[in-house]
Amino acid sequence: MTELTLTTFLADLADYNRWANQTLVEWLKAKPVELLDQEVPSSFPSLQKTLVHIWDTQRFWLAVLKQETPPTSFRLNGFHGTLNEVFFGIVEQSGELADYLRSLTEAELKEEVSFVTPWVAGTRSRLEFTQHCLNHSTYHRGQVVTIGRNLGLTDAPMTDYSFYFLVVK
Repeated sequence: MTELTLTTFLADLADYNRWANQTLVEWLKAKPVELLDQEVPSSFPSLQKTLVHIWDTQRFWLAVLKQETPPTSFRLNGFHGTLNEVFFGIVEQSGELADYLRSLTEAELKEEVSFVTPWVAGTRSRLEFTQHCLNHSTYHRGQVVTIGRNLGLTDAPMTDYSFYFLVVK
């Protein structure tokens, strides 16, 4: 077992996020396509739109972490791609985030970074923004499962962190 440090722990969380998103995508790929865009009462009105939101938000926070200009255009409002593009995009983006976080030193994780958008601005450590991003993705994966349940999908995969580090990893 690898020594637990701040960098290894955060890298594990990012790898977990990638695995959980991939697991959810694989589950949804086996479902009827029409269910994935069916609207239900939720913060995002469909499974596909919730996945696009996770993808967009991870893309935003990766730019903040890298100190690049965050995207101001979000796919949710103007995404006209295919469901397969959403599936590929969220998994690919989760990998980019994990790879970037794995490359950082502890000092870089603790370094404060800033961002400014039309709706909010802030300065915190990379670690804190990373925790927010990964927690945000977990929150919305839970919504995907709940939306799926409301659509009759009762076989959602286990994506809990403890399952990942005790069974999968």
